[in-house]
Amino acid sequence: MLHDQDLVSVQEVRQKVELAWQAFQSFQSYSQQQVDAIVEAMGAAGRANARRLAEMAVEETGMGNAEDKTAKNLLNADLLVRSIRGVKTVGVLRERAEDKVIEVGTGVGVVAAILPTTNPTSTAIYKSVISLKAGNAVVLSPHPRAKSCTCNTAALLIEAARSAGAPDGIIQCINNPSLDGTNALMRHPKTGVILSTGGAGIVRAAYSSGKPAFGVGPGNVPVLLDTSYDVGEAVAKVVAGKKFDYGTVCSSEQVLVAERSIRGKVMEELARQKAYLLDDAKRVAVEKTLFTHGTTVRAECVGQSPQKIAKMAGFEIPADATILAAEIGGVGKEHPLSAEKLSPVLAVLFVDSFDAAAEACERVLRFGGLGHTSVIFSKDDAKVRTFGLRMPSYRVLVNTASPQGSTGITTGLQPSMTLGCGAIAGNITSDNIGPLHLINTKRIAYAIRTPEEAFAADTASVTGAAAPQGVDRAALVSAVEKYLAAKGVSVSSQAIGAAVSRAVAAPAAASKTEAKPAASATPAVAGVVDRFIARRGVRTAPAAAPSCGCAPPAAPKPVESPKAATAAAPPPPPAPAPVAAAEPPKKAEVPAPKFTIVDFVCEADVRTAMAQNKKIYIGPKTIVTPSAREVAARDEILVMAQR
Repeated sequence: MLHDQDLVSVQEVRQKVELAWQAFQSFQSYSQQQVDAIVEAMGAAGRANARRLAEMAVEETGMGNAEDKTAKNLLNADLLVRSIRGVKTVGVLRERAEDKVIEVGTGVGVVAAILPTTNPTSTAIYKSVISLKAGNAVVLSPHPRAKSCTCNTAALLIEAARSAGAPDGIIQCINNPSLDGTNALMRHPKTGVILSTGGAGIVRAAYSSGKPAFGVGPGNVPVLLDTSYDVGEAVAKVVAGKKFDYGTVCSSEQVLVAERSIRGKVMEELARQKAYLLDDAKRVAVEKTLFTHGTTVRAECVGQSPQKIAKMAGFEIPADATILAAEIGGVGKEHPLSAEKLSPVLAVLFVDSFDAAAEACERVLRFGGLGHTSVIFSKDDAKVRTFGLRMPSYRVLVNTASPQGSTGITTGLQPSMTLGCGAIAGNITSDNIGPLHLINTKRIAYAIRTPEEAFAADTASVTGAAAPQGVDRAALVSAVEKYLAAKGVSVSSQAIGAAVSRAVAAPAAASKTEAKPAASATPAVAGVVDRFIARRGVRTAPAAAPSCGCAPPAAPKPVESPKAATAAAPPPPPAPAPVAAAEPPKKAEVPAPKFTIVDFVCEADVRTAMAQNKKIYIGPKTIVTPSAREVAARDEILVMAQR
């Protein structure tokens, strides 16, 4: 009997992946109607137990609150299920009659679903629903500190799926999770794709596993409050988003940016929404409480109530306070609250103009939330578009609380708990992940043309506009062939003939017109063919050049008499000046390498260095943000050096 926890976990993973794989073999024969019935049954079970599962999650993890976790469960058991109702994912998806192509959806196999401790039950529902909707099996790997509530959620979904006709083993949950077990799941030969939610370390491990993977980056969401929008309404929505499940959603608001002209109204409305406003001393105390090693959030602060965080920082706040709010003077290492906080703590920054506000929001994203989410409150559509085009985030939300908007509750985005951050954050996609990301599309394609017809159509599209009308077809074909031969280009007679057929008038019309000689068509054909050759990138035979490599001499002008010729002769050229002897080349001196040790490194710094193929030199006292260190580790961008 195995007693080592890691070995037990690895063995369990192997067994459950095999069971899931066998179930997937049967599941591949299920129709869309059968798949949809199973998903509906899972949704019904999630809705019926949403509150109980939320309470279990809070009790086990100590994070968030039951009311908001219930809403998260319903997002996935209700809204998600409704949003994918009627979406085709298995069997024939569509037929493109005009192209004679049939598109068929097929599952990817076993989905390795890595779950977080912040949203354990809602993410279990979400990943199980989209995996089965896509015709796959799924193996859930819980966070060790959330395994009980996760496995209880899985048990409900398993029973619901089985009752609706799903094969046994289609949903599996690891009862003994460990890091070794999770790695074994991601690297198992029968794992088809990885769907990873968690810290940067587990996401990097997913991308390094050798398997297709969907992972996401951290969020550091800026909110721009424009002067055109009602301050009271905007602040109320920001507070609602910031306090949602005590800030555990990765798209929770982090920094509210507004112009100084409305500072008084903003602070007044924050107080009206029962935000506790921190003075400078309490702000510093909260910063020291929340963070360790620069801007790394302490685990014991994640998802805690504002009252508990205040108490940890050494002061008391009213029981009805919704969030903690503090004014900061900028973005970056000198202002720790401008980083992601994973708690109900909001930073507020005032600037002089809309342009300055947009610039500050961009700095917030580059400080640790590239590609994730940004928010703007504005009634000026031109400003909304300017903001949206500028922000390096793939969800730009307008006039809504961020957690609710980014996950598709208040917007038309795909309801999702996995929000891609795109290539700028090292992610495979910028989408809200849904079931269509977990299928492969097979295409059955019939022949609809010959190769000659395919390329002839291209030729005709170029020559058709310039082809002269009333030209004898045979003569034109001959002219084109001769011209191409002179250019050193080989094109089949069939292709030339097809092009001419499309370019020249019908034979009936041509018979009424006197045929023109081929020579008259050549100049027009030459221009058309030259353009065609250039567009196709075909190399033509070079024209003969003088052997000396210089331009040919001009023809001499005639002279009337030897005397005139003598008079016209140019004077002899002056003797060339003596050339000084060349000095021997000096030996090149290789300068000693120079580098600068930086004091601070954020994620944007690392990605810039990667793009420029450069290193960043750091010292013992250099502060490196967690996201920067994770990104840099892959390519060894950071180099420890001494001054």
